[in-house]
Amino acid sequence: MKMEVKIREALERAFEFESLEVINESALHAGHSGDDGSGESHFRVRLKAGCFAQMSRIARHRAVHTALGSLSTQIHALALELS
Repeated sequence: MKMEVKIREALERAFEFESLEVINESALHAGHSGDDGSGESHFRVRLKAGCFAQMSRIARHRAVHTALGSLSTQIHALALELS
């Protein structure tokens, strides 16, 4: 299963969200540090969820990393846009 799908499924299980985008940006980083050649090393997540309203930016990031569990250690870069 592709990493993009795994990320999406983990976030769908963890959050009631208004919008969710999981974007594979690995091609933008081909040949750079952290590119393992798999095409699945760099991702951007845009997630809008009501539960984030009362959280600090750091708490939001922690919540996403908790939801992803070991997936977050299997990729090189994860950009988070959370609201």
